[in-house]
Amino acid sequence: MLLRPRHPLFVLMALASCLAAQAAPSPSSSSKHGGVAYRWVDEQGVVHYGDAVPPQYASQDRAVLNGDGIEVSHLDAQKTPEQAAAAEHARLNALRQRQHDSFLVSTYTSVKDIESLRDLRLEQLQGQRAASAQYIDTLRARLGTLQMRTLNCAPYAANGRRMPDDLAENLIRTLNEVRQQSAALVQTNVQEKELRQQFDADIERYKELHTIHSQ
Repeated sequence: MLLRPRHPLFVLMALASCLAAQAAPSPSSSSKHGGVAYRWVDEQGVVHYGDAVPPQYASQDRAVLNGDGIEVSHLDAQKTPEQAAAAEHARLNALRQRQHDSFLVSTYTSVKDIESLRDLRLEQLQGQRAASAQYIDTLRARLGTLQMRTLNCAPYAANGRRMPDDLAENLIRTLNEVRQQSAALVQTNVQEKELRQQFDADIERYKELHTIHSQ
């Protein structure tokens, strides 16, 4: 039985469909020649590749690959609130360190400059401490005198002498002043210790920076 020739229009449509199918790129060829791909690892440690990361792995570490399979960027895993806070803390510390390094190299020309400023600051603190100690001695002498005056009073005795109001007020005021000045003196000692530590750290860091710059 002879087959009837197909209609020319049908033949043209079939040919166009074949050409379109050949020209349309597959997902793999599209990723290979122009798109990007991702690489991730599942919970079993198996490495996967694909044009899209499954939702259950979207918050994990993954790599971005170009059309040739070369890693061009890396996406970190989503951080917990604690991890994010720690990362921000580390970032701020690094920023402060860079700022302080810039201050050191732009302010001082030598270690001797830092030592001179340190000695000046220490001398000022030591002067404050000496003045505070002398004032505390004066307050304690005054307190002793006031306490001696209270011995002449016996407010709780039947016929005892009542303590004058001005004496009681001076006694309380002087005692409070001794406590406040003593606490301030302790704080001055703490400041002196911290000042020494800070300048020692600045000297060491200054030396490190100049060693790095000279290499």
